[in-house]
Amino acid sequence: MTPALRLTLALHVVAVLLLVFDPALWPWIAGALVCNHLVLTAAVFFVRGRLLGPNLTRLPAWAIAHRQVCLTFDDGPHPEVTPQVLALLERYQAKASFFCVGERAQAHPEIVRDIARRGHSVENHSYRHSHAFALYSVALLRREVEAAQAVMTALTGRAPQFFRAPVGFRSPLLEPVLARLGLRYVSWTRRGLDTGNANPARVLARLTRRLAAGDVLLLHDNEPGSLAVLPALLEQLAARDLKCVSLPTACSPS
Repeated sequence: MTPALRLTLALHVVAVLLLVFDPALWPWIAGALVCNHLVLTAAVFFVRGRLLGPNLTRLPAWAIAHRQVCLTFDDGPHPEVTPQVLALLERYQAKASFFCVGERAQAHPEIVRDIARRGHSVENHSYRHSHAFALYSVALLRREVEAAQAVMTALTGRAPQFFRAPVGFRSPLLEPVLARLGLRYVSWTRRGLDTGNANPARVLARLTRRLAAGDVLLLHDNEPGSLAVLPALLEQLAARDLKCVSLPTACSPS
């Protein structure tokens, strides 16, 4: 359990004891509990914070020293977009990490296998990618994460090492589930906001403004918008002498 969860549990235990000792204290107790839950709720939306558990927002020092960055793709695989993303990465000799959705991976198993065959990593992005993920109980969180973990492991022969929550909204109850499965939570240094009808020039500017070694960049491979940005992004990475690697490569130096 994270310190935030331990503190929340302790606060609830103390609240019950105080109510038994002096019921007249209930307004103060209720106020304290409401404040506690407001803080936890705010932490869900502070996607790059660490209150709810460890959160990888930049690569470790070893990767920074070797001028590495990590390009990550969420929400795939997509039957048309993902193969084109893979072709572009191959052209520029870049490696990436793909946070795949379990049920989409089951629908397109050969694409997932191709991601792994090309030397990229396949990571866990939940089974269904529900926008209500942060509101799930521990049991539902475990079911979502474990189901996706099983799918990716079966398809690639390698268990994912990293997890990213749908939409980046992390449940206060998630960290014990990840710890049980040996998964590390990852958010990003900067994201392109490339979904929908995003302007490619603005997406590229978000990703390259103050771009530096150690950055974790976020795009999506379930919509074609990333295809308009990726060549220029990869060219800028090469021009700045930055090497694009997968998360396992950056975080487990040999």
